Amino acid sequence: MRVGVFSPAASIDGLVADLQTAKDAALESVWVPQVFTIDALTALAAAGREVPGIDVGTSVIPTYPRHPSALALQALTTQQALDGRLTLGIGLSHKMVVENMWGFSFDRPGRHMREYLSILMPLLHDRSVAFEGETLKTMGQAQIQGDVKAPPVVVAALAPQMLAIAGKLADGTITWMTGVKTIGSHIAPRINKAAANAGRPQPRVVVMLPVSVTDDEPGARERAANAFVIYGQLPSYRAMLDREGAEGPADVAIIGDAGFVRGEVERLFEAGATDFVGITYANREKTLETLSDIARG
Repeated sequence: MRVGVFSPAASIDGLVADLQTAKDAALESVWVPQVFTIDALTALAAAGREVPGIDVGTSVIPTYPRHPSALALQALTTQQALDGRLTLGIGLSHKMVVENMWGFSFDRPGRHMREYLSILMPLLHDRSVAFEGETLKTMGQAQIQGDVKAPPVVVAALAPQMLAIAGKLADGTITWMTGVKTIGSHIAPRINKAAANAGRPQPRVVVMLPVSVTDDEPGARERAANAFVIYGQLPSYRAMLDREGAEGPADVAIIGDAGFVRGEVERLFEAGATDFVGITYANREKTLETLSDIARG
């Protein structure tokens, strides 16, 4: 049972502070987004060397703007800097971002991810690849000196096709806005089956959710509704909320006293999660204390 925390830090110094806080709390990992602030892998390579002894992950790096050969080199370099503590989280992002902001086609995203992993995974593990797909092509090597192990790759896979691809080609999935019922009935069974059919080890199921330890459950839930409203409008997350029977993001947030939060996190592990990553959006000190207690057992 691995318990970690999300860092929204927008600077190297801020990330160093978040890593140290998490390490002091006996949490096992810190996860960094790739949005419109600092570059996640660059920041983790720099900050992570200052705070040894805690795992880190990206949540998640969009695939379209970075060719898989470029990402492989960057991930292996970061892994070397961190002495093997990196988990590489990647994802498609969303059609509105891919097409309207970056100018790429979002046609057949499953094909894109399959081809992307067909280049990325051999470069990470074998340090060479020769692949030609419909949209991606690479013949190249990753000439990283030293004994650098490939970082585990978890894919932001929610739909059945993406879960099948992640189970067959990657090391697991990382979810967002996905509640315990959906983890147990949809996410974990599908990716576990795909991995087993491909002869791969049991995949990681990294579950990220907003969490707040509070005596004011209605107030914290209202704050979650306002903070995360956009995610209820994005098709991939909306589909998971609908599966859960949730009206909006606040309904899958884990909010309540310390005992309730512990119980809900334990339910996620019983449903098939291997990692829980809390987004401590409110009452951060009390929430970190509870997550620390869970991580300590």
